[in-house]
Amino acid sequence: MTNTPAADGQEEAGPREPAPAPRPSTAPDDRPYLPWRGKATRTDKALAGTILGIMLLMLALWPARPFLIAQAPVALAFVTGSKAATGAVAAFASVGEYPLWLALVAGTVGMAKFDWLFWWTGRQWGQGIVNMFAQGDRAKAFAAKAHEFNPWILKGAVLLAVLPGVPTALVYALAGWTGMRLGTFLVFNVLGSMSMSAVVVAAGYTAGEAGVELITAIDSYALWISLGIIFVMAYLGAKRAGRATSPPPDPTEEATASDPKSD
Repeated sequence: MTNTPAADGQEEAGPREPAPAPRPSTAPDDRPYLPWRGKATRTDKALAGTILGIMLLMLALWPARPFLIAQAPVALAFVTGSKAATGAVAAFASVGEYPLWLALVAGTVGMAKFDWLFWWTGRQWGQGIVNMFAQGDRAKAFAAKAHEFNPWILKGAVLLAVLPGVPTALVYALAGWTGMRLGTFLVFNVLGSMSMSAVVVAAGYTAGEAGVELITAIDSYALWISLGIIFVMAYLGAKRAGRATSPPPDPTEEATASDPKSD
């Protein structure tokens, strides 16, 4: 005898219900204002957390700068890359307080030490982070054509990124996005930082005793300067928070107020 599972065969041959259409992802990481798409990886979280931590550290040190620029200018230059701190070290070097080479090294390391992270953002997130850094029509136009540029144009941009007014984070992210090697990036980044540091050191060394006297005067008023910085930061933060929490105006009330018949 041959067993024929008629019931099973009928079930398999019967019509099947169509599979439900996939729903759009509602994951919290699928947000247009994030540089990555989809679920954040450990690398995404680590990179974003590191950059955020650096920004918070610099913000926390801001009120203490008037103290540190006179008491520990070398440490301040190494940690923050402050041009004022680098110039202060050079001014103290002119009166024999520090060796001049220390001012150049502290300024160069301080300016360049975290820049490779922004190169990494371009390599990791590509156009997502470039679009976030590109503020203004010129920056967006520059970013849109970055892949068409001669590689030396971006190398020159990395070299000059330390100049005032240049969107530094955007240039470094573009370098990573367009495939510039990390070694090449570091060479031009360090050369640019060293050149800027040399200019600041020369200015501070030329100032000499006058620069030292100015720094000493800042130190004597450091407490009041720091309190003023803290007050301004707190005021601006409270003002922004008030704007964010204030309810939008009622359009019906505005229409009633502007209608002459309502009188």
